[in-house]
Amino acid sequence: MEIQIHDTYVKGKNGEMHFDVAIEEGKGKDNAFAVACAKKWLDSIGEDDAEITSKECQFCHVQAANENIANDINKNGYSIIKMEGC
Repeated sequence: MEIQIHDTYVKGKNGEMHFDVAIEEGKGKDNAFAVACAKKWLDSIGEDDAEITSKECQFCHVQAANENIANDINKNGYSIIKMEGC
């Protein structure tokens, strides 16, 4: 499975959060789908006040998905790759 990676930085309750949103290739390089996925995930972890727009969540590149990411995407429609502050 080919996936799009959207590099994301938001201000959370405890400081800056850096994570990638992985979505299936072809779901939209305009970031709208990735932003919606990021918002859904942020809400699920109690960061519902975090501002998330296409400014904070930008398309970065396309790559092959590993098994864990592909499973997340098949189950949830997206996968979150936590980097810093998550």
